[in-house]
Amino acid sequence: MKRRPVLLLIGVLAAGLTGAPPASATGSPTGVAVTVARFAPPDQATKAYTYDTALIAPGAAVMVVASPARTSTKTLLSVYGLVPNRTYGAHAHQRPCGALPTDAGAHHQHAVDPVQPSVDPAYANPDNEIWLDFTTDARGRAVVAASVPWRFADRRAGSVVLHAERTATEPGRAGTAGPRLGCATVRF
Repeated sequence: MKRRPVLLLIGVLAAGLTGAPPASATGSPTGVAVTVARFAPPDQATKAYTYDTALIAPGAAVMVVASPARTSTKTLLSVYGLVPNRTYGAHAHQRPCGALPTDAGAHHQHAVDPVQPSVDPAYANPDNEIWLDFTTDARGRAVVAASVPWRFADRRAGSVVLHAERTATEPGRAGTAGPRLGCATVRF
């Protein structure tokens, strides 16, 4: 696909999420944040990192669109080129991606759990964090959206991390989703 149609698609998606004209493709701290990238090994990556090439092959693609609304934040995650018919966990994390899977930090939480790592369902839940779990189709594609009842203020998330498992919800494991397979830097 050529760059122009991709940017047009992003604009349409961003406008659909916000009901307003889209921001630039680089995102904005006060508007729509958009990341479109292809996964690459850490020594070659700039925006999207693969830490497990068997489950996220180099060249697989990711798009993240995050949009503030009046009292909420809407996030769309689209992937293709992943393992077909497989479930992945995905969440917004505190910091941008880096060479190591842990560089992205913990999950971004609106109300921060005083006990870290957070596994308390009162804090590790899809209303306090941005959860984007998905199952790919037979061609390795998926699109998922999430909406949380808050907007970013002084603390912003810096990435979306793809995990090996669906996100757990039970006490003592809430928010966990197995190893970090890949990461996309997003300017939320």
